[in-house]
Amino acid sequence: MELRQYQIVLVNLDPTVGSEIKKTRPCVIISPDEMNKHLRTVIIAPMTSQSKTYPTRVEVIRDHRTSWVIIDQVRTIDKQRIMKTLDELSAKEIIQVKCIIRETFVN
Repeated sequence: MELRQYQIVLVNLDPTVGSEIKKTRPCVIISPDEMNKHLRTVIIAPMTSQSKTYPTRVEVIRDHRTSWVIIDQVRTIDKQRIMKTLDELSAKEIIQVKCIIRETFVN
């Protein structure tokens, strides 16, 4: 399975500890394609359909349903956790994700 940056994939995030986001859910791959090609891990940001408006969340609309990319829960996972690819972010959503990543992690 070829994995690309900004793809939405279904990921089994369990087991988790404490406040980590859990269960099988869509996630956005945020690691660059060069890493995705050569490493056995990818960096993802989970998605949720239940969220308040936080500055570290990016709203995404798919099939007339709203969900959020949770930048504050970014984590590295083994590719074995990925069950299947679902979709990919639009150009506008990619710009928003990049902006929030920059605001959150780059000073």
